Amino acid sequence: MLEVSYGDRDRVSIAALICIKPGRRVRLIYRTITYHQRRGERKGFVAADFKALLHAAHAQLSGPISLVWDSLPEHVSAQMRRWITAQGGWLLVYRLPPYALDLNPAEGIWSNLRITLLNFAVRGIDELTALIKHRLKRMQYQPELLTEFIAQTGLMISDPM
Repeated sequence: MLEVSYGDRDRVSIAALICIKPGRRVRLIYRTITYHQRRGERKGFVAADFKALLHAAHAQLSGPISLVWDSLPEHVSAQMRRWITAQGGWLLVYRLPPYALDLNPAEGIWSNLRITLLNFAVRGIDELTALIKHRLKRMQYQPELLTEFIAQTGLMISDPM
C-alpha cells in the first residue's frame, strides 16, 4: 500500500497486486481511495477494502491465489487472519518478514509510480488521483515491467504443477 499526499491533509491511498498465472501474462490489479478530509470519509484502506481487492483478483484470475503479503498492520490484523482462514482453499497467504522491502515486488510499482509523477503539477487531489490511475493503467499494459519488479526481488516463481 502507498499513500501520496497533496496539500496539508488530502491523500490518495493505493493498494496493488502483481499477479502471476502460469501460461498467462503478468497482471496488475489495483484500487485507490481518495481522502478529501470530509466527515465520515476513510483516510485509507481498511480490512473490507483488502477483502474486496482479493475477491476481485480471485474473480479476474479464475483460480486460487497464493498471496505474498507484507506486514502492514491491516494485513496481519485478527480480522484479516480470520477472514483468510474462512476462505477455504482459494487463498493461501505467505508473509514477508518485517522491513523486507527488497523482497516485495509491489515496491517496484511504488518506485516507478513516484518517478513518473515527479514532473507533474496538479491542481487538486482529484487530479492527482486521476494521474495516479492513468500511470497504473499504463503499467497494466507493460507485463515485462511487472515481471522486472518481481525479478528485482530475487524471488523464484515456479509453477506448482
